[in-house]
Amino acid sequence: MERSNQPHYVSEPDYYSGQPASRTRFYRDKRNGKIFGVCAGIADYTGFDVSLVRICFLAAMFMSGGGVLPFYFIAAMVTPTKPVSLERGDREEKQFWQGVRASPTRAARDIRSRFKDIDRRLADIESYVTTENRSLAREIDALALDKGGKA
Repeated sequence: MERSNQPHYVSEPDYYSGQPASRTRFYRDKRNGKIFGVCAGIADYTGFDVSLVRICFLAAMFMSGGGVLPFYFIAAMVTPTKPVSLERGDREEKQFWQGVRASPTRAARDIRSRFKDIDRRLADIESYVTTENRSLAREIDALALDKGGKA
């Protein structure tokens, strides 16, 4: 392959389209939303109930005299819609990712703690399986002698 001194440009659409969807990013949730899905996206991102987020938005809109409404439309235009690949998932998985978004360090600490607990339990099982169990060996020998076999 021949090298060239000409600069090699990567087009932006290829760069952005190649990135996978992130579970820690804020998305509009049009599937569960009423108008543009901004309130549903906020609810999904923070873990609050969507009805509570809508009530808070309406209260903010009335208290500001409609001054919040342009921010809603700007958020609707700027925020990407939630990819279909992130739609699936059970409740426990959603809670996990909301915890990661809220506090990544605490989520990492919890995961590390779970792995340590699993490692400890596996070590207990391994020590039980690999150590000689004298009483079990004696019972097996006794059963073998009762059957008339050799011990």
